Amino acid sequence: MNAKRAPLAIANWKMNKSPREAAAFLDEFLPRRSGFPEGVQVAIAPAFPALERVGRLLLHSGVLLGAQDVHTEAKGAHTGEVSAPMLKDLEVQLALVGHSERRRDRKEGESECGKKITRLLEAGIPAVYCVGETLEEREKGETDAVLTRQMTCFDAFPDGPPPGIVLAYEPVWAIGTGRAATPQMAQDAHRVLRGLLEKRYGAAHAEAIRILYGGSVTPANARELFSQPDIDGGLVGGASLVPKDFEAIVLAAG
Repeated sequence: MNAKRAPLAIANWKMNKSPREAAAFLDEFLPRRSGFPEGVQVAIAPAFPALERVGRLLLHSGVLLGAQDVHTEAKGAHTGEVSAPMLKDLEVQLALVGHSERRRDRKEGESECGKKITRLLEAGIPAVYCVGETLEEREKGETDAVLTRQMTCFDAFPDGPPPGIVLAYEPVWAIGTGRAATPQMAQDAHRVLRGLLEKRYGAAHAEAIRILYGGSVTPANARELFSQPDIDGGLVGGASLVPKDFEAIVLAAG
């Protein structure tokens, strides 16, 4: 972790926790924030039905409200979708784009992700852009090529990186499996991503952009993962559903 980049820990609750369950989590979690390390940013991304309630409970807490996705259009006939202006009205402060489960289940690609980031930019919401390879791709030695392809999302932003952009490297084979990348494997991928950013936008931008690790981050492995020079925090799934576990990961980020 680089001291010039503020560490960030995001709880991605996925399709878990009703509004009532989310409130119960925060009743237990928020009192713990007095012990959080200074300078560490914390965010919680609940499922859409819980966004408003979680947002009200996070008000003035210092914990950021995140969304798990956004639509490519600002409004229109898109039943079941949620737009960036709607997220803005709920005071969402960051939003995930390109999560591997969206890529897998909805076949989302780089062009669609670029449109989503554009809509978020128009609403003034920073994006957390997720990238990562499958187990088959890693075993074939294609990790770097996959990351290079996924980073073509930024072809939509030739003049500079989207303001506030965060990357999240999440090897698909490590998500929800309990099988995390080793710290060195994660660091190697993060170094590749930072190199791609430098090639596209220059060293200053590349050094300023935070890159999170996601993929079975736990209290047991978080500190070693976050000690790597190019890992700036975590996008946390299962472990973020338990207040004491997510607290431990936030502490490790400090």
